[in-house]
Amino acid sequence: MFTGIVETVGVIHEVEEVGQHGDLDIVISNAASILGDCHLGDSIAVNGICLTVTEFSDSTFKVGVSQETLRKTNIGSLAKGTKVNLERAVSGEVRFGGHMVQGHVDTIAKIVSREPDGDSIQFGFELRDKELMNYIVQKGFICIDGTSLTVIDVDYTQARFKIMMVAYTQQKVVLPLKKIGDTVNIEVDLMGKLIERQVEANLLSSGSALQKLVENIVDKQLDKKLKLLQN
Repeated sequence: MFTGIVETVGVIHEVEEVGQHGDLDIVISNAASILGDCHLGDSIAVNGICLTVTEFSDSTFKVGVSQETLRKTNIGSLAKGTKVNLERAVSGEVRFGGHMVQGHVDTIAKIVSREPDGDSIQFGFELRDKELMNYIVQKGFICIDGTSLTVIDVDYTQARFKIMMVAYTQQKVVLPLKKIGDTVNIEVDLMGKLIERQVEANLLSSGSALQKLVENIVDKQLDKKLKLLQN
């Protein structure tokens, strides 16, 4: 589990294709500040993707990337020298400053606008998988390349949304380095998924209170329509 508060910015040092199916081994450098307590098997979020450390030194670490991760994210397109956001999995002593992030990227989005707003920057994005817009709401959380941000505007018809990035955050993450047309990794808010699942479970549960409530509402609407027809 992560918070979406980026700890440091690393650099893609080496990308190597391994195996017969196109999996990747990626070495990331400039990561000394988060490797002091590192162990093999630890989880580190790289641009929001939860990856497992398979090797490490004082300032570099290696992770493996599977085909599923390559399909869901943009990590396969990152070239040597690309800067990436890094965050270790949370520990018991860390303050939870962002929001609950799993590191399980849902899709990618394309940057469609970038406008200054005082010292801040307003970014606009378009989702690749439009059905995920159901989980994006104004003033809700969203994780973009591993950064916890707040949605300020939503356009459901075009599968687009906007966020505002303040000056301080601009100095700590990689998004300001990107331009219109570039892609980012997106993880929608976990709470939205959990609420949807609970509602579905209640609706499917025979005799549930929620099911009865929905049935009562439907019955009342049908009664109204029948009375109108009779009159």
